[in-house]
Amino acid sequence: MNHMQSASQWIVLARILRPQGRKGEVLADLFTDFPGRFVRQPRVWLAPQGFTDSPSAAATSTEPSPPLQLAEVASHWLPVGKNAGRIVLRFAGIDSIEQAEKLAGKEVLVPLSERMTLDSDATYISDLIGCTVYDRDHPLGTVASVDFPTTPDGTRRLEDAAPLLAITSPNGDEILVPFARAFLVALDPAAKSIRMALPEGLAELNLQPSRSPEK
Repeated sequence: MNHMQSASQWIVLARILRPQGRKGEVLADLFTDFPGRFVRQPRVWLAPQGFTDSPSAAATSTEPSPPLQLAEVASHWLPVGKNAGRIVLRFAGIDSIEQAEKLAGKEVLVPLSERMTLDSDATYISDLIGCTVYDRDHPLGTVASVDFPTTPDGTRRLEDAAPLLAITSPNGDEILVPFARAFLVALDPAAKSIRMALPEGLAELNLQPSRSPEK
């Protein structure tokens, strides 16, 4: 599964996987429904997964913190076949396989203030992180991450499969719940609340008990 987390001050647009081609292109998992934004707003930042520094500090400092790298998307395209659902990016100044290899594992970020406007019935994945999930009136726990189902070999995202909310229960267990419209009752990101009506027994079936330290 693809695994995604986002710091509250940044939007994760993509996660770079590996070089793709001989001229510095990289293949990345795509976490936005707006790939065209790379044309309208080519300025992005590259950082290790989970980067949490302040966007305002990055914008005003002449010496940004070492993990953060300002970049410009020179071109992009959406591949077909086994890599459908991903994106190929070429950054200005990155023109060799060796340079592209150094970007593997980094996330492509923009500040929260620069994200695109969504339709009224859509939400950003990053807005789900930290929300409390309720099965009717019963709190299940807090969303720690969102997983995207993939093919067994992990090379392609299953576009027709609902993302899975990885919920941490109060006692530390993990519960995987499909973020499917059919189960959703109410979503209030501002109040950090997701209310669902899950089929009976689904939460218990998808419970992954936490491992207690060996004594």
